[in-house]
Amino acid sequence: MVQGCTSNAGKSYLTAALCRALADEGYRVAPFKAQNMSNNAGVTPAGLEMGRAQLVQARAARVTPDVRMNPVLLKPEADTRSQVVLLGRASPELTALGWRERKAHLWPHVREALHSLLSEFDVVVIEGAGSPAEVNLRSSDIVNMRVALEAQAGVLLACDIDRGGAFAHLLGTWHCLTPEERALLRGFVLNRFRGDPGLLAPAPQWLEEQTGVPTVGVVPMLDIPLPEEDGVALDGPQATVDGGFVAIARLPRVSNLDEFAPLGLLARWVSAPAELEGARAVILPGSKSTAADLAWLRASGLAGAITRAALAGIPVFGVCGGLQMLGQRVGDPHGIEAQTSGTGEVPGLGLLDLSTELAPDKTTLLTTFTDAETGLHLSGYEIHHGRTVAGPNVDELAPGLLWRRGNVRGTYLHGLLENPAYLERFLGWAGLTPPTALDSLDARLDAIAARVRASLDWPLIQRLAGGGA
Repeated sequence: MVQGCTSNAGKSYLTAALCRALADEGYRVAPFKAQNMSNNAGVTPAGLEMGRAQLVQARAARVTPDVRMNPVLLKPEADTRSQVVLLGRASPELTALGWRERKAHLWPHVREALHSLLSEFDVVVIEGAGSPAEVNLRSSDIVNMRVALEAQAGVLLACDIDRGGAFAHLLGTWHCLTPEERALLRGFVLNRFRGDPGLLAPAPQWLEEQTGVPTVGVVPMLDIPLPEEDGVALDGPQATVDGGFVAIARLPRVSNLDEFAPLGLLARWVSAPAELEGARAVILPGSKSTAADLAWLRASGLAGAITRAALAGIPVFGVCGGLQMLGQRVGDPHGIEAQTSGTGEVPGLGLLDLSTELAPDKTTLLTTFTDAETGLHLSGYEIHHGRTVAGPNVDELAPGLLWRRGNVRGTYLHGLLENPAYLERFLGWAGLTPPTALDSLDARLDAIAARVRASLDWPLIQRLAGGGA
């Protein structure tokens, strides 16, 4: 099991690397994360929803994604409310429960999923969430040490040494654990290290004297991207104005932001009208709360700025919730978001002649289709509550999936820009040159696995994989 001192310590990245490295040694490997909190979700071949990180880890392990690998997915809808997705399906009943009340209902499903994977695979590589040191959450824990104890998993505790304070983080986390939990710790991992590892001495030795736990790896900072699990990616490098850029609205409840990674440094997340200056294209991304994010667009002034950009001929592209915002109206007769007006609907931006109503049942599909505009055969995935109907003043390029009116396009298909040919067309409409193509995901996983394997005490990992102490 890979746990971390903090969120964004690199747990998902390290777990993916271990899945690929162990799969390369002939093990049948499955990833597992009991509970994910993220609006970056994807769809399994069975049409069920799970966290994007576990989809990538399943790819790393070369196995078919299965919702047992992420039995609980929490999708934030507001600061104090998240939709609960249990075994791939949204659960209104569990969503209505308080945070601590959910444990009794969720833990049996987590435990069953964990043990079924343990019975079917040689190795299960488990990812924790946040930090196991949150003592205020120990009683409701179903994702960190509760899982480690259930599986009797050897635990690697990782910290992001690039942030500073790494040894204090590791020592402090160790102190917050119970003796039973500490007994599972097999090693500390210093992640994202820049420089000469020889300069770390004598700190690792000192830490082992304090805790009895050795430092078993110093993993370098790796410039090999994987799809992001959450909104941390919003704080990454932004595009410069030289040569233009693609502006992506930084919606408060943005979802599936990882699908824009192929834009590379051509992307800039924007929050105010002035930040659109120099943009050659505008994207409205997916949203977990379409009505609330529409209100934010109007309050921030971006709604008007995006409309003016569209009228000026700049390409505007909406994905899922962003598509719904580009339409004439979004109705919510069933209170799915419970943030619409008293009439049960909110007006859209009116750039596409579309009308959307949110439905109780969520569509979750892997989808392929042929785009009537470009003739390209494209693939992606759908995750939405909306049912959208086209009016006479919009071109339907793929039934129920893709629409266009002039330079404004909208789609329900997440991942459309992850199709290289479509990305090239989109950037061509904007007059931009595609970034240097990323290596395939498999090539990146291979490279990451090789680097991480070389940075860890690999004989220890082999002993843990074989069930050794």
